[in-house]
Amino acid sequence: MTKTVVSIEGESFLVNGKVLHQGQSYRGHSIEGLLFNSRMANAMSDDENPSTRGVWAYLDGPFSAERNVSEFIAQLPEYNRHGLDAVCINMQGGSPQGYSWVQPWEITAFNADGSIKPAWLERLDQIITACDELGMVVVLGLFYWKQTRVFKDEDAVKAAVTNTVDWLAERGARNVIMEIGNEVDLKFAHEIIEAARGDELIKLAQSHSEGRFDTPAKRLLVSTSLAFPNQPTDAHMACADFLLLHGNATHHPDSVRLLVSRYRANPAYRGQPLVFNEDDHFDFDKSDNNMLAAIEMHAGWGYFDYRMSRENYEYGYQSLPVDWSISTDRKKGFFNLLKQVTGK
Repeated sequence: MTKTVVSIEGESFLVNGKVLHQGQSYRGHSIEGLLFNSRMANAMSDDENPSTRGVWAYLDGPFSAERNVSEFIAQLPEYNRHGLDAVCINMQGGSPQGYSWVQPWEITAFNADGSIKPAWLERLDQIITACDELGMVVVLGLFYWKQTRVFKDEDAVKAAVTNTVDWLAERGARNVIMEIGNEVDLKFAHEIIEAARGDELIKLAQSHSEGRFDTPAKRLLVSTSLAFPNQPTDAHMACADFLLLHGNATHHPDSVRLLVSRYRANPAYRGQPLVFNEDDHFDFDKSDNNMLAAIEMHAGWGYFDYRMSRENYEYGYQSLPVDWSISTDRKKGFFNLLKQVTGK
């Protein structure tokens, strides 16, 4: 059982009963209860397609899932030292090319029937343990759109949810919150994951975990995320424990402000915490940027960095193979600003 316990009170995230960043503000805006995070979707990934696996080779050897997770874990203390509260990982990874419509690789923790591959659980356990030692939260995503083709039917999708809940409950993973699907307003292989029915799997994870966690909620805290500035369905907003927004499709910090305002103005909004857990807009050296706009609107913010065209190995936290160190101007810009914001 983890010693780190994540919980929610009103709009705030708490760790071990204490509101995150209690009493702190930045440029006159309170950061109490905000969850600062970074998208590290491929931290436990492995590609089982022999035709694509070689693409992710390191400069000094073939790709290794064990090396990948070990190097990620080695950097966690440095992330935490700069004020990072949470890492966002996914049981089906994320596109190693950043954005990609064609995704022939096979990156998934799940088998066709929804059972979970033991090697993935071992890597997940390593990450949960390492984050627990640092008092950090793990935002665990289950489904990534292109990889959901692995499931034979909706029953297998449901089994993937309940099997993951079972493992987390048995593990006593009290520092984990769950993101059912990454960007469920995209087209998945099974519509039960998509936005129109997204509340079904949120409710399944909540009910299946009820009474099985020694936390204030006595169950997992669960949500799902949207890619575009769309409104969640009323059913989604009514049941999600927190609301996950993505800023990739915004074009100005004012778009972030507008998006948060629209969420809070929705009649179905119940006062849950708002968290951007993916945003590929940077400008960390400027007086206004998406991160600062989110803070101004009292929403948590998440850094999403991938290796862009003609960039070398050091760039990006999603593109395999990953250099997990704080090694580029972009990474340094985020972590330096985060350190200022959190007073670390």
